[in-house]
Amino acid sequence: MFTEQDLILLNKKGILPEDIENQIAYFKQGFPYLKLHGAASIEKGIKLMTEKEQDIYMQTWDYYRSKGKKIIKFVPASGAASRMFKNLFEFLDASYNVPTTDFEKRFFDNILKFAFYDDLDEMCKKNEEKNITQLIEDGNYKAVVNNLLFIRGLNYGNLPKGLLKFHSYPDGSRTPVEEHLTEGAIYAKDNDDEVNIHFTVSPDHHQLFIDLVFSKKASYEAKLHTKFNVSFSEQKSKTDTIAVDMNNELFRDNGSLLFRPGGHGALIENLNDLDGDVIFIKNIDNVVPDRLKDYEAKYKKLLAGVLVESQSKAFQYLELLDSGRYTHDELMEILYFLQNDLNIKNPDTKLLEDAELVLYLKRKLDRPFRVCGMVRNVGEPGGGPFLAENSDGTISLQILESSQIDMNNNDSKLMFEQGTHFNPVDLVCGVKDYRGNKFNLLDYVDKNTGFISLKSKSGKELKALELPGLWNGAMSDWNTIFVEVPIETFNPVKTVNDLLRKEHQA
Repeated sequence: MFTEQDLILLNKKGILPEDIENQIAYFKQGFPYLKLHGAASIEKGIKLMTEKEQDIYMQTWDYYRSKGKKIIKFVPASGAASRMFKNLFEFLDASYNVPTTDFEKRFFDNILKFAFYDDLDEMCKKNEEKNITQLIEDGNYKAVVNNLLFIRGLNYGNLPKGLLKFHSYPDGSRTPVEEHLTEGAIYAKDNDDEVNIHFTVSPDHHQLFIDLVFSKKASYEAKLHTKFNVSFSEQKSKTDTIAVDMNNELFRDNGSLLFRPGGHGALIENLNDLDGDVIFIKNIDNVVPDRLKDYEAKYKKLLAGVLVESQSKAFQYLELLDSGRYTHDELMEILYFLQNDLNIKNPDTKLLEDAELVLYLKRKLDRPFRVCGMVRNVGEPGGGPFLAENSDGTISLQILESSQIDMNNNDSKLMFEQGTHFNPVDLVCGVKDYRGNKFNLLDYVDKNTGFISLKSKSGKELKALELPGLWNGAMSDWNTIFVEVPIETFNPVKTVNDLLRKEHQA
């Protein structure tokens, strides 16, 4: 199956031939759908906190931060911004030359409100010898867009979101990278006034991120009285997946095997390399101006407080189980915690003798923890919270994408359609065990939760394999708690016009 050239390439990427064979098997067999036991809701699996409970959990987090623990913000930032500008690319290709669609009209009617306006205006003057206003008066709208999107201008159509200017302030405009630094100082600062932030970036833009942070870091440290420890990593080459043709044969491009990035699930490797006690995960584009940061940070602290309290309780139970000095009533208390706080259900536990129950409780408690914010479903795209059946027959909380659900099954489809909440990618993770050792996160991935997508290369159709998503199957075997957070904490920028929403206007 493999040529000598193939084997050299595999060795260079750190991929074993048997890994490719396993991937081809998935192409042939497909991935099994998960068996659903219901969409998670306030009535079933999602915690809704009272004001008093919120205050207690935030105090819990502030106390934890004072204990010398290492806290990290993990921000996936490698995605290109090209999809942000899809409508503007279409405008450039259109037969007409003036804004015609509602999207195009809104963009140009409000162009002064974009944080990148001044930079774009200067670029237009440099390249066109006219400013934006003059170009618009001349009806030369496409020149403005060209200067925004392409390399002779700001090159926003080819840069990652993290490097684009999102928000305007009296003293200048900020990128999402700078906003993540600023918000990190509110909820992720340790007792030494340090904030650890890790960005995953693409190889093409790695140096640009370094340059941005290097140019801005000192001023933010002085303004926020905080030391920032910023690190970067790239998606590992060994997590790339093989492409096949429509007959599930190896796809070759000019004779060479074609590999594709394995999706955001590949970042479990990057996450696994970090050594921290608590790790926040949040997407690069979900940032807000300063006027909204305290409100948003409140819920980050809340989630973190739930995490450290729940994990602390699990640690106490594990130490009790290890001691061997427990009563049957204490085992029932631990089982109650497992079933009601962690929402892990197993109808067979009532059949277990105490010695068997202890082994079961240890196995389920001694795992990484995550607390995930969930917002009310208002039609935004994204995965949702469900109760799903695991390979060992237990039922637990999972974040699932539609591709993991059998839409031909009427019951499953109904559960998906009636879901009350969705996942805004707002996670706080505990990645060390009760002995203080770091978990190997790769041991907790459900490899049967990837999916297959159709792509093309050089005009030929191909199949691509996506690894289990970072907050989906890559965290399938973690202990999971869902907490409702307000929709106001979710402000992604999917299109450039999202920056015109009031939440992104300073």
